[in-house]
Amino acid sequence: MSQPASPPSSDEPGGRLGIGEVLARLQGEFADVTVSKIRFLEAEGLVRPARAPSGYRKFSEHDVERLRYVLAAQRDHYLPLKVIKEHLSALDRGLRPAPSGGQPAVPADLETSIDAGLPGPATFGTTPELRLTRDELLESAAVSADQLEQLEAYGLVRRSGRYYDADALTIARTAGEIASYGVEARHLRPFRTAADREVGLVEQVVAPLVRHRDGEHAEEVAAAMAALSVRLHCALVRSGLRGLGLRRS
Repeated sequence: MSQPASPPSSDEPGGRLGIGEVLARLQGEFADVTVSKIRFLEAEGLVRPARAPSGYRKFSEHDVERLRYVLAAQRDHYLPLKVIKEHLSALDRGLRPAPSGGQPAVPADLETSIDAGLPGPATFGTTPELRLTRDELLESAAVSADQLEQLEAYGLVRRSGRYYDADALTIARTAGEIASYGVEARHLRPFRTAADREVGLVEQVVAPLVRHRDGEHAEEVAAAMAALSVRLHCALVRSGLRGLGLRRS
């Protein structure tokens, strides 16, 4: 079953509209939508418009697209509100909803970048940051609960609040693949130590920029330093492996 078009990130900027303006926007595509229906969907928690000091609802462009998603899911796919809520929750956490129930999946573009060892797609203002539950991380990373516990115990995988992010997924999946060669989580602690030292080095470089409130430049420098450190690390590993006298194909 095809999915309704995904609503944009909840962080997407946009103007604020009154409920009458929202109704006018939607009625051309959904003839049976009413003010009462929009209020009902709000009461069910499917959309959360801001409130003006006067108490009137003020909808963002994101709210309008979210309503459009809900109405299309009901009209075109006959989905109950419970399932639509699950879909919206998955989308809000950067996941791809399961077409007919089941576990939501990591988007294909993020899967590709993880498998290639590349940074994930940009998330600022367009794509929600990936947030995975423990069960979703276990399934997406293809690791066991015991493996994940070990990775967390040795500080390799870290959870932010209730969820795991895209970096946690990359680390868990990569560590799981390394485990197939007999390398356990405890053997990977030097990677954590080395990464922390690299972070410390980057922090020293950007600290003066942060103190001078030059946040944008600090981000650029941090990203450049991170890329250079990854390049240096890869070159050092390759150089070390050549020292082992391994044949090159």
